[in-house]
Amino acid sequence: MQVTETLSEGLKRGFTIVVPQTELASKREARLAELGRTMQLPGFRPGKVPMSMVRKRYGEAVSAEILETSVNEATDQLLSDRGLRPAVQPKIDLVRPGSESDLEFTMEMEVLPEVAIPDLSAISLTRLKAPVSEGRITETLEKIAAQRRDFEPVEEPRGAQIGEQLTVDFIGRVDGVVFDGGTASDVPIEIGGTGFIPGFAEQIEGLAPGETRTIKVTFPAEYHSQDLAGKDAEFEITAKSLAAAKPVEMDDEFAKSMGFGDLAALRGAVSSSIEREYDQMSRLKLKRALLDALAELAQFTAPETLVEAEFAEIWRQVEAEQKEGNLDPEDANKDDATLRAEYRAIADRRVRLGLLVAEIGRINNITVADQDLTRALRAEAMRYQGQEQQVIEFFRKNPQAMDRFRGPIFEDKVVDYVLGVVKLEDQETTPEELAAEPAGAA
Repeated sequence: MQVTETLSEGLKRGFTIVVPQTELASKREARLAELGRTMQLPGFRPGKVPMSMVRKRYGEAVSAEILETSVNEATDQLLSDRGLRPAVQPKIDLVRPGSESDLEFTMEMEVLPEVAIPDLSAISLTRLKAPVSEGRITETLEKIAAQRRDFEPVEEPRGAQIGEQLTVDFIGRVDGVVFDGGTASDVPIEIGGTGFIPGFAEQIEGLAPGETRTIKVTFPAEYHSQDLAGKDAEFEITAKSLAAAKPVEMDDEFAKSMGFGDLAALRGAVSSSIEREYDQMSRLKLKRALLDALAELAQFTAPETLVEAEFAEIWRQVEAEQKEGNLDPEDANKDDATLRAEYRAIADRRVRLGLLVAEIGRINNITVADQDLTRALRAEAMRYQGQEQQVIEFFRKNPQAMDRFRGPIFEDKVVDYVLGVVKLEDQETTPEELAAEPAGAA
């Protein structure tokens, strides 16, 4: 084939490729001969059908097939011969189809830049570590005990107090009209607890069995029922019975009720759980710091097509937030031109960082194995308790959906590799500092 370079500007490349008609004709004849050996027609023995009839039946389809394969083969050969890696699928335009003349087509694309791997060992990072205090263990155990506590009836006639359980009947109205789902009987409500409309449980504190009270609340804007979201409502509440929580003894018997041998074993399990929680927060901060450091070292030009695609995705989210009135307060007073410039810079940074991470993984033979994807699938299924098997079946029937796990797994593997190379110093901190979002974090 004959190749003429027509464009070499930055990362943009353009070529005109010509494949001789004789080569195409040879491929067509070979393919027709192959089909002729298996073609069957009445009156002819297998393999003895005249080529004119084979050509009449299959000629047009074979010509289209040879055209497609020739373009693909020529493109692959050009990329291989010149060591080019397209950033996105090359744009192909047919000039001459090659049926009665040479095949001629043009190819334009952006190529990936040369990504130099920086000296990773020169990067210095601090890993924050928070100790697990006895107070945090006790606090966690108390929350566990509160979730498992039993209630006993309160016989004395008095109003409900914080932490107690009041069983009520209620009728809800919006604009004076009872709404669907707004009426219920024998509903236990913990005073000061969560799970009801904001302001509901708070306003029935002090209500005693036998009493009726009317309260006013406003449904949250994000309430699951669109018919009620953001609306004012009135509830007529009748208290029926009151119960107080039994005190829970934090002892070996309590630990045994949760499947542990004694209280020490339960405390140890809680301590390990908190430590894992701290470790996850520490890793998240460390990973963010590492990616920030790598982004600063990714000083090369990113392909415009990739940056534009990333920016388009970001801008769709920004426009959706603007429409819903959820735009970040820092962005609320900026005009579109300013926002576009800032978010395009973010898109450019993300692309450059992604290319550097990909290159580090490539040259160090970091891959995502099938078992990595299987573990990710199991973790995803565990998020849907009671529907785990349905989630697994969905991904088994849609293998392409597994690709959603591949990118994050690959990135984490590269991060693990780089963390094994950089200079890492541990620093003790408080759980509060560990959990705090860094200034300017999105």
